[in-house]
Amino acid sequence: MGDMTSFARMRGGTAEGYYSRTGDAKAPAIVVIQEWWGLQGQIKAVCDRLALAGFTTLAPDLYGGKVVPYHDEGAASAAMSALDFKAVTEDAVRGAVAHLKKTASKVGLTGFCMGGAVTVIGAARIPEVDAAVCFYGLPPPNVASGKDVRVPLQGHFASEDDWITPEKVDAFEKDLKAAKKTYEIHRYKGHHAFMNEDRRDVHDPKAAAVAWERALTWFRRYLA
Repeated sequence: MGDMTSFARMRGGTAEGYYSRTGDAKAPAIVVIQEWWGLQGQIKAVCDRLALAGFTTLAPDLYGGKVVPYHDEGAASAAMSALDFKAVTEDAVRGAVAHLKKTASKVGLTGFCMGGAVTVIGAARIPEVDAAVCFYGLPPPNVASGKDVRVPLQGHFASEDDWITPEKVDAFEKDLKAAKKTYEIHRYKGHHAFMNEDRRDVHDPKAAAVAWERALTWFRRYLA
């Protein structure tokens, strides 16, 4: 349904991304941020699903073409560790938002795992973003905390997550609440990456379906 395209980075040069269109040239838009595996086919499928739901989507390739197989966590960790999250958010991710803003009046941001952390940073640091949905990812509080978020934010987290633990989620929500942000935090009994249908060891179809509908409702509310 979609295809690869080039767009301008904010700090010069171009980046590549997976671009999936709706039938409406002026439809609201969403930037989708990859997991630590790279721009996998599953992330492209998320873009296509969002396009079918009425949102133009763009998923920037933050690894420059590198895709890590699901069994190689070591390589994924190394690839993610090589990224400067703040810099890539303000450069390639903001560039993707700006690209979509050429036709869309409002642009949202969503991401999974590593992309969830980038989503929170973008919700705090990209002024053109209008709403955000984060899936089981949080940045270090010194990079972006709940108090820094400047747009309506919805978060989805798992109770059995050893990466983004319930304690980290509680602290993040506490900051959101203290700063009187517009937010929703949803918790699901399950594991990290429960939305990824290509990872059968952790995928939870029921939780994923509920989270997906909640995310669509959020974006329809704040990107309309």
